[in-house]
Amino acid sequence: MKFTGTKSYIATEDLKVAVNAAVTLERPLLIKGEPGTGKTVLAQEIAKALDAPLLEWHIKSTTKAQQGLYEYDAVARLRDSQLGESRATNVANYIKRGKLWEAFTHDTRPVLLIDEIDKADIEFPNDLLQELDRMEFFVYETGETVKAKVRPIVVITSNNEKELPDAFLRRCFFHYIAFPDNETMQAIIDVHFPGIKQHLVSEALKIFYQLRDTPGLKKKPSTSELLDWLKLLLAEDMDAMALRERDPRKIIPPLHGALLKNEQDVHLFEKLAFMAARDR
Repeated sequence: MKFTGTKSYIATEDLKVAVNAAVTLERPLLIKGEPGTGKTVLAQEIAKALDAPLLEWHIKSTTKAQQGLYEYDAVARLRDSQLGESRATNVANYIKRGKLWEAFTHDTRPVLLIDEIDKADIEFPNDLLQELDRMEFFVYETGETVKAKVRPIVVITSNNEKELPDAFLRRCFFHYIAFPDNETMQAIIDVHFPGIKQHLVSEALKIFYQLRDTPGLKKKPSTSELLDWLKLLLAEDMDAMALRERDPRKIIPPLHGALLKNEQDVHLFEKLAFMAARDR
């Protein structure tokens, strides 16, 4: 089976090629792109399209690679042994399986999402090299080797917060999700809001891309934020004429809190509104 996108996820041809190439090569698919461009959702949609189980490992700054394999709770075992618990004689009772272990022991080919890998320590990707390469690891406490029954489809996302090691990059198939152009964005909107008035969409997209192109903007609004904004516009029964308002005092679009996410950007537009009013 090949990934061709889903009814709820608009995938460009380049993205479809990248997903299928990674599956064919049996390499992790490393996905980068602006926040809000659908990197995390991609793994969910691949699983849906291929009818495969999905396992999600969301990385935090404190996450260690070992947690993806397993964790051994020695403290709990010591406490139980002191209390005379019979379960303390079996070390396996104190081993918690990680997401890689779960993926390796699936009978059917799963999709494993390692989300925002760049949030972790710089050594995190290197610590997973051997396990992702060989699809096996050794459990020291029990003396067993865990091998993948079937090689999972591994999707790794990164927001480019940190540079990833070259040795890790060599083992991945890489794809950068470019920000959607007007035509692709229109298709995404049609999926989420079937039957939406095209005049409203046209005006909303014009304002949205103007916002993104504003010099000095600290955080550009993303696809997910555009969808939130459109949802609010529909809830407020806003029409295209209201969006087309050109009053300099209203240079910030209505319900802008869905698009502008920090005070610096709001102040920037307030300043632009002041300058526009002054120049009249």
